[in-house]
Amino acid sequence: MKHIQGLFSLALSAVLWCYSNAEQQEFMLLAGPLTADLQDDVGASVFDCRRVLPLQSREYFQHLQRRGVNRFKVPLSWSHVLPTGDPNQPHEDTVTCYKTLVKQLTESGIKPLLVLHRSSVPERFRSRHGGWENPLVVQMFEQYVGFAFDTFKDLSSSGQLSVLIYELIIKDCDEYENNFQPLISVLGVLQNKDLHIRGCDITQLFENLDNEQIPKSLQNENEKADISYQKVWEKFKSQSEAQRDQFLNDSFPAGFQWSVSSESFKVEGGWSEYGKGETIWDRFSHEGRVFGNQTTDLACDTYHKVDYDVYLLRGMQASHYQFSISWARIFPNGHKESFVEKGALYYDNMINKLLQSGIEPTVTLYHWDLPQALQEQGGWTNESIVEAFKEFADFCFSRYGDRVKTWNTFGIPWVVSNFGYGTGEHPPSIKDPVIASYQVTHNILKSHAEAWHTYNDKYRKMQNGKVGIALYSEWTEPKNPSNSLDSAAAARYLNFMLGWFAHPIFVNGDYSAVLKDQIKNKNNVCGKELARLPVFTEVEMKRIQGTADFFGLNHYTTRLISEVLGSCDPGLNNVGDFKVDVDPTWPNTSSDHIHSVPWGLRRLLNYISVEYTSITKVPIYITGNGMPTEYSGDVFDDTQRVDFLKAYINEAMKAVQIDGVNVQRFTVQSLMDGFEGPQGYSQRFGLHYVNFEDPDRPRTPKSSAYYYSKLIERNGFAEIHSKPASQIYGNEIENSRLPALPPSNVPSTSKVVWEKFSPQTKFERQLYHYGSFPEDFHWGVSSSAYQVEGGWNVDGKGVSVWDTFTQKPGSIPNNDNGNVACDSYNKIDEDLYMLKALQMKNYRFSISWSRIFPNGYISSLNQKGVDYYNRLIDGLVANNIQPMVTLYNWDLPQALQDINGWENPDMMNIFNDYCDFCYKTFGDRVKFWITLNEPHTIAWSGYGLGLIPPNIKLPGDAPYRVAHNLLKAHAKAYHTYDDKYRATQKGLVSISLNAEWVEPQDVTVLREVVAADRALQFQLGWFAHPIFKNGDYPDAMKWQVSNKTELQGSKVSRLPTFTDEDKAYIQGTADVFCINTYTTKVVRHATISLSPASYQNDQDVIKEEADGAADTAVKDQKAVAWGLRRLLNWIKEEYGDPEVYITENGVSTSTRVSTDDTDRVFFLKTYIDEALKAHNLDGVRLKGYVASPLMDSFEWLNGYSVGYGLNYVDFKHPSRPRTPKRSAHLYFDIMRNNGFPMTEEERIIHGHFKEGFVWSTATAAYQISKDENGDIACDSYKKIDEDVNNLKMLKVNHYRFSISWPRILPDGTNSQINEAGLNYYHRLVDALLAANIKPQATLYHWDLPQALQDVGGWENETVVSRFRDYADVIFNSLGDKVQFWITINEPYNVAMIGHGYGTAAPGISFRPGTAPYIVAHNLLKAHAEAWHLYDEKYRAKQRGIVGITINSDWAEPRNPYKQEDLNAAIRVIQLKHVTSNRLPEFTPEEIARIKGTHDYFGFNHYTTVLAYNVDYKDLQHYDADRGAGTVTDRTWLDSGSFWLKVTPPGFRKILNFIKKEYGDPPIYITENGVSERGPMNLNDVHRIHYYENYINQALKAYLLDGVDIRGYAAWSLMDNLEWATGFDEKFGLFYVNRSDPNLPRIPKKSVWRYATLVSCNGFVNPTQGPHECEVFEPEDGNTDSSSSTGTTTPPPPVGMLSVNFLGLEVTGPDAEVALNALFSLTIIGAVAVVLLVLGLVKAAKKAKHP
Repeated sequence: MKHIQGLFSLALSAVLWCYSNAEQQEFMLLAGPLTADLQDDVGASVFDCRRVLPLQSREYFQHLQRRGVNRFKVPLSWSHVLPTGDPNQPHEDTVTCYKTLVKQLTESGIKPLLVLHRSSVPERFRSRHGGWENPLVVQMFEQYVGFAFDTFKDLSSSGQLSVLIYELIIKDCDEYENNFQPLISVLGVLQNKDLHIRGCDITQLFENLDNEQIPKSLQNENEKADISYQKVWEKFKSQSEAQRDQFLNDSFPAGFQWSVSSESFKVEGGWSEYGKGETIWDRFSHEGRVFGNQTTDLACDTYHKVDYDVYLLRGMQASHYQFSISWARIFPNGHKESFVEKGALYYDNMINKLLQSGIEPTVTLYHWDLPQALQEQGGWTNESIVEAFKEFADFCFSRYGDRVKTWNTFGIPWVVSNFGYGTGEHPPSIKDPVIASYQVTHNILKSHAEAWHTYNDKYRKMQNGKVGIALYSEWTEPKNPSNSLDSAAAARYLNFMLGWFAHPIFVNGDYSAVLKDQIKNKNNVCGKELARLPVFTEVEMKRIQGTADFFGLNHYTTRLISEVLGSCDPGLNNVGDFKVDVDPTWPNTSSDHIHSVPWGLRRLLNYISVEYTSITKVPIYITGNGMPTEYSGDVFDDTQRVDFLKAYINEAMKAVQIDGVNVQRFTVQSLMDGFEGPQGYSQRFGLHYVNFEDPDRPRTPKSSAYYYSKLIERNGFAEIHSKPASQIYGNEIENSRLPALPPSNVPSTSKVVWEKFSPQTKFERQLYHYGSFPEDFHWGVSSSAYQVEGGWNVDGKGVSVWDTFTQKPGSIPNNDNGNVACDSYNKIDEDLYMLKALQMKNYRFSISWSRIFPNGYISSLNQKGVDYYNRLIDGLVANNIQPMVTLYNWDLPQALQDINGWENPDMMNIFNDYCDFCYKTFGDRVKFWITLNEPHTIAWSGYGLGLIPPNIKLPGDAPYRVAHNLLKAHAKAYHTYDDKYRATQKGLVSISLNAEWVEPQDVTVLREVVAADRALQFQLGWFAHPIFKNGDYPDAMKWQVSNKTELQGSKVSRLPTFTDEDKAYIQGTADVFCINTYTTKVVRHATISLSPASYQNDQDVIKEEADGAADTAVKDQKAVAWGLRRLLNWIKEEYGDPEVYITENGVSTSTRVSTDDTDRVFFLKTYIDEALKAHNLDGVRLKGYVASPLMDSFEWLNGYSVGYGLNYVDFKHPSRPRTPKRSAHLYFDIMRNNGFPMTEEERIIHGHFKEGFVWSTATAAYQISKDENGDIACDSYKKIDEDVNNLKMLKVNHYRFSISWPRILPDGTNSQINEAGLNYYHRLVDALLAANIKPQATLYHWDLPQALQDVGGWENETVVSRFRDYADVIFNSLGDKVQFWITINEPYNVAMIGHGYGTAAPGISFRPGTAPYIVAHNLLKAHAEAWHLYDEKYRAKQRGIVGITINSDWAEPRNPYKQEDLNAAIRVIQLKHVTSNRLPEFTPEEIARIKGTHDYFGFNHYTTVLAYNVDYKDLQHYDADRGAGTVTDRTWLDSGSFWLKVTPPGFRKILNFIKKEYGDPPIYITENGVSERGPMNLNDVHRIHYYENYINQALKAYLLDGVDIRGYAAWSLMDNLEWATGFDEKFGLFYVNRSDPNLPRIPKKSVWRYATLVSCNGFVNPTQGPHECEVFEPEDGNTDSSSSTGTTTPPPPVGMLSVNFLGLEVTGPDAEVALNALFSLTIIGAVAVVLLVLGLVKAAKKAKHP
């Protein structure tokens, strides 16, 4: 029939062409007017511009034009154009609509025929003015006509015509035997020239023609067949397989967007963190409906791992990241009133991190995870959800829209409708395919439209973003290509899947006629309701139509569709009368639903372009494409996914480049493996493998990640070429070399470094420095050839000395070798990925000499080796990473070692040839050259110790000869570059030297300083002195070796000499100073044996470990960060202040540590900060820092038994997968911040506490008072006046002290009251009140009467009543004077330290699983009884307050990216999950009795810990119950207590925690302070630092966070007995001189600072000048803190304390020396007496014998 139609159209066109040619006028073939649904039926409603133009109108006009139509009727609506009748008040939208319609016609090659009006007066005007009989109506019409001519005159045509057949209706022609006869008759009339027919309407002519000769059985189906589908199917169905699969090696257009995706419930975890609401997927998985009972609880832990995920995106260089927002995380119950700020902050953080890395966020508002609270109200079946979603979308647009420019309202809503509410396979597991499934789609469409309009109306103008929807569709093809029924079914399937959502949005606001008619007919045929399709109102259709700025498409596979009639069961397939199949030859995936059919994507994109986007012209974004693999086999080498992506992306490219489809983005699903719905974690879609068995959830790139990264880099498939690198390392180096410097003295003048730094206190040394490096600072990472490349014997590479060495069994632990190593030779893309993820600017690597010159000589050139380095360098340059190339890193070609290696003087020329070749070959792109890496190691370890190849053990002379040759070889290589290449290549050349910092054992002893200087000169100066000073070895070295040699009997020094020519040639042969360093040692002088002759023995030093050294996995490389700053200062002082690059610095960790490398995190934070100090504080010209290495590698003699890398490499896996460690993320942050800028949490703020703030200081009875055994402690029992004077000096208004229970009630009971004890406290309280200082009394501070302990103490429940009786005595006696009571101090310590660990009284440790809980149980009851006693008996009269003081550290997760550590930190603060049979239970009455027994929250706090999860197995212990271990960060300042690290920010955090967790109680900080150890220094700057920073954090909590802080007490007033540590730990603001019997209290410097804080009630702004509230130390030293004699011992100068020793006033150190001397003399005297007695006895015996 199609052929007949074509012939008839051709005939008609030919006739009319002839006619028009004869008349010289164009014959008009008319069609139209336009109808709302583009139907040509008589009586169909004419489109009148009251609504938006149909989206397919343009295609419809083009279709008519192809059939010969050249005119189209456009009836204007008078009443719609001029609603008021006034031509000055037109309806602009209607006029614009008609103009658009006319323009579309013109652009389609059809001229519009405007019909101004058809007969009757519009009802709107008739009701007001009547009909044509009213002249006013005639006048209005004339004005309307004039307006129409003026408005449309340029868009329409005019002319004279004789006859125009305006409308031709063909009807009642069935009686003709020849159905074409009426058409032939019409043609005859049209050809009659006598009739002067100018034009004819042919609309129904074509309609009639289209329906002729079509079998009745097929007419209905073809009416519904989708014309767009047929068009696409016709285009591609004839393709051969070869044509279909032909690969297009091209690129996408510039600006093409590459994206990768994830979805919240699949990756986030944190399912209940910070108040997140339950989602339907949480409920679904918790009900056991997922494979293996897996849940979404932790998933990939992305909630804590934003940095990890952004790292992956940077590695792939994705320009966009598509993720979804969890509705329930922000609105837990689905509505705004349940808003959770922390949930919103999570997405703020993610968006900000993405943008910081240059990645544009694309946000999906809803991807399947409905808040369960909304589902319980009906979910998507409840129409109220439309408004709820609009509210949620509005919030997201408002909160994030300033940064998010692409929004998907919904992700794959078809799955929600079909699987969630139809089949019930997904939550909410509703099986209602008849009603619910369709109602859900209806509400989703309305929700989408409301969100779009919200953005359009409120945000678009300001935010300028795009809002669309991500729809899902398979491509479909007829199972039988020749069967038109299957073809129609395939088109129908698309309407049921894609068109269900797309047609309303992109076409006309309503479901497609195909969908509506099919459902209607199916219901009629079956006689029952199989599907209930809701109906949109006219308003809703208008609201929905056109609500997308792009067409989002998720596509994965293709189906074969056949028509199957007859089933009357519910379900899409049955309702649609189609059956779904796949071709068995299509490749499978791990999902039965997805087969690899890439060519379907191209066809689907063409279909969407024709059907949906050709009219609106919105672009297509592919918002999801990928495939799942199984969690088995090789999870890293996912070649199937690589092939899948390659083919699908190429088909998308064909659609763009060949078919002209406007695809602007491709999104791969997904970034990483995740929770895949009912399949749980058994199916993996990720480009990155996630190990779900590891609580850290490490992410490892798969092969597909590297492949996708390469596609992004190329913007497709075409190769790209790198450009030469530019010179970036500062100013261009000219031919002039560094100036010569005089030789070093012995010791060197650089000893000023020790003089400056060695006297530093630990506080000064540890104090963290906040600041930044300059903008041009060079950050880098490193590797070396033998350690990473592998490929040891492939592609022509020669054997190196390390190849030879490691092939011998037993050379390396586990017989490890570098044969494969990290396989970098075959994994350039993988290595580039890591560098891109770090956004690295510099990469230091070495060239394998034997890879490019297999035998070491240029004549053996191996081009494949050269090609490898070219590819690597090109890849670096293409990614803006500057190569730093080391020419030699220990891997000498074995062929050169066979001629004695570096002992052979000819090596100088051989090495130069190799360097020359490298300069010439790579120097256009390499601008930083390092000739040799660690020549000291080569010479000493290789030729002296014989530990590394070539394993020569000649320690006395070979190292010196080798070093001599290395220096000359380096110099020659430098000169070659300088002479031949520098002018054109403009690079730098240097040498990387290695050194450990050495600290003299005693800086005050000159011999030790000389020894330290000598050690440095032997190691660093051996090579640096000739190059950077005068071309010769340092004198300290020359003299030492010469003297040793002479003493050994030789006249010629074992240290070779340079000629003057050599010196001149070597001096200055480095453009910058490159240093490798790892550790620090302490050096002392020693006279070492002359035999055997040895470089090491020549130095006459012994090295020991330094103070504060932290263990690493390599015994001899302990972490000592402070040495780095000193080493850099030494280089500055010793070598003329050169520019310095740290070219290696790193730390080893055990292979048991994979990705959670806490020690490396500490190392980088401390070492880089020391480098920052050297730059910022000391003026060292540090230009760059290179962290070593990029990844775990072959670590020389340690093989693979330790790891140094920022990335973990699994050497047991053949693919050598690389996984970023936590340290990689830290290093990225350091580089991004260019150091350690001051954080807001560390920054001091200025302000004041509330008026009436309680300032206090604290003590405890046992610690300061004399006890019954005569121990005097601080003798405060007798020194009330002195202590009160000290309090007055502090300006405090309160004083916290404790009452000694046994002092009042000696046996613990009220049977006997010690009135003398009570009288002491009355005197103390009276003295305080007289000084206007209010008492804060603690009833119990750990000093239980022994008599009570003898009967079980706190484990005996009777102690509860005993404590109540004791409290009654105290309240009754002192309550009229004391208004602030603390019942018990730190009950945790009583329970745990005293009864768990047993390290404090009563020292019980043998019942750790029960005793602490029993004690805590009784302590709580005792406290409650005391509180109720006061409340019921004394409060009304005494009007005091009663509370309890609780102590707690703050706990941070050791790894903040790890949910497991976060949970452990919470358990540290709040013990949970204790086995019920060990934790006593309160009765309901006891619970009621205890609850609310506080008038305030008393809180003692000192420090913070880092918590991590520990599984203690079956151990019954408090620590096992909380399941956590703790460590501390090395950047935290130490104190005099091992447990107390200075961590001020934790104070604010725990105060906020108390506010939130315990109902915002009034808080009194009842203890806070810091300790010291060692000789007393009254200038206690560390304590001043502590108080300033901790109190400032409290001020922040009060001012910024609204924490109700009422008071602060400093611990402690004076140094006292610190329990088990005695008097060694000193917390006091006042020093108690225990060497003086009078125990005088001497104020430390902190007294005046604390007094100022108290006096100012906070912090005054120092920039505003001195303030009257500030308190300064009296210049005369008179502090009024007198001893019993009333005089004060003035503090000695320089902070050194004077002590009374044998009646003399001496300094503490002098007294210590004198005491030691006296002790020694005593021993000597005793020994002498013994010997004398023995001698006398012996003499007496002799006298008795003849």
